Amino acid sequence: MKREIHFFDFRREHAEIEQEIAKAIERVFDSGRFVLGDEGAAFETEFSSYIGAKYGIGVNSGSDALFLTLKALGIGANSEVITVSHTFVSTVDCIVRCGARPVFVDVEPDTYCINAAKIEERITERTKAILPVHLYGHPADLDAVLKIARQYDLSVVEDACQAHGTEYKGKKVGSFGNAGCFSFYPVKNLGAYGDGGMVTTNDRSLAERVKLLRNYGQSRKYHHDLVGINSRLDELQAAVLRVKLLRLDEWNEKRRRLAELYKEILEHVEVVLPSERTYARHVYHLFVIRVAGRDNCQRFLQKSGIQTQIHYPIPVHKQNAYMGFQSTKELAVTQTICGEILSLPLYPSLTEEEIVYVGRTIKDAVS
Repeated sequence: MKREIHFFDFRREHAEIEQEIAKAIERVFDSGRFVLGDEGAAFETEFSSYIGAKYGIGVNSGSDALFLTLKALGIGANSEVITVSHTFVSTVDCIVRCGARPVFVDVEPDTYCINAAKIEERITERTKAILPVHLYGHPADLDAVLKIARQYDLSVVEDACQAHGTEYKGKKVGSFGNAGCFSFYPVKNLGAYGDGGMVTTNDRSLAERVKLLRNYGQSRKYHHDLVGINSRLDELQAAVLRVKLLRLDEWNEKRRRLAELYKEILEHVEVVLPSERTYARHVYHLFVIRVAGRDNCQRFLQKSGIQTQIHYPIPVHKQNAYMGFQSTKELAVTQTICGEILSLPLYPSLTEEEIVYVGRTIKDAVS
């Protein structure tokens, strides 16, 4: 029997925490403070502590977290930043917005994270940073990245926008490099009811510089020490996120259990399942399979009432806006996987029965 399976269902999540959210929002209205108040400061402390970093700076979005971090590190004209093309475009647009040039390397064929073995050959005298992406909730191989960064005196900025609670060798990502950058877009493992982001770092001077940049470069009111922008995490979003942070580990564990059920159902089906390296604790922001005839499979699932998405069908270096930064190196894995990947519904409020329905429908689609 046909069912309707949404790719994400905000209504279910909100029903679970509705009363707590209402109290948090009421607390903000009672305070009369909506920007740079107590809620934001408390969430910065709570989230950075959760990550294991000394400092957290709330900003308007994950995109701005990346942009402001690069700006604070002095990335600008004549700089190059090494990253991947298989990612959401914000990973790359933050580099270009700084006036720098993105340099693309390929991804690993199993984790889809940056292939550290490809980094060194792309380093030039203009290279200033490496920007690894912890994609879909799986961490990049940080030991390998950090070793190269130390050897060439490069900054490392972790794009952890899909990795809230992801662990690398028992330690949460966002605490390894010069900084970690997080997005709180609503569908994230830790999502706001609007846009939001955070920079985490153990570097006090970097934290202070990001704080200045997010608030017009002000050291105090009407005293502008830097050319900054307006990119602040508002109090309402911070209050919502404080409620949700308390449930993040529980929700991530539910994602992991549902992911294991998917794997069990699809083990002998002609699809490539997500992998989890021995050093990793995957939090499955997305459950991404690879399947031959992906588009036909997606249409079959849609007709069966199952919503799916593709993350991402066109690599960034093939996007019209970024054609000027085409890689001189072949990105063979990136080019291959973009035609095969398919993101299945996976979120904590999905039931096991619904996972079974999706899994069985995929079996039918590829048989």
